[in-house]
Amino acid sequence: MTINKYARTLLWGANIWYFGEGMLGPLLAVYTEKIGGDLLDITWAWAIFLIATGVCYILFGRLLNGSRNLPQIILLGYVLNAILTFGYIFVETPQQLFIIQAALGVAEAICSPAWDTLYARNLDEQNDTYAWGLSTGQSQLITGIATLCGGFIVHYMSFATLFILMGFVQLLAAIVQGRLLYLRKV
Repeated sequence: MTINKYARTLLWGANIWYFGEGMLGPLLAVYTEKIGGDLLDITWAWAIFLIATGVCYILFGRLLNGSRNLPQIILLGYVLNAILTFGYIFVETPQQLFIIQAALGVAEAICSPAWDTLYARNLDEQNDTYAWGLSTGQSQLITGIATLCGGFIVHYMSFATLFILMGFVQLLAAIVQGRLLYLRKV
């Protein structure tokens, strides 16, 4: 199966983003405790992220339907996500964590429907199931590897180091996705 340059760029950017996001993974529970939170606070933080993401997926999916600016929308979501990831460094209370989690949910929801649309438009119809399997499989593999890396970073360094690295990795993902502005869509 061949994947065109546009879809390949989408995959590369997404995989880099999954690596950046995946470094925190289950460490979010440890981080929440470190800032004075408890079991219910981690539950709230994760629920807030998921609810904000879900509501905004629907909202942005509707608002962006038919948009010709999807590469710009993807770039906006990726940059916003990176900036908010750096925001973890300044979180001192569970309430501040809730705000970051909600904002990260919005950032993800800004770019994900646009990403899905552009990826789907750039697939070979005869191999589209494989292409979606590739997209989902890679994200799981990358996130798993990133989680291991994140654990080592926090164990041997600190959460601040982790958040700085995560933010820079996500900026790199935004740069890769920014190439979409210059590539011709199929």
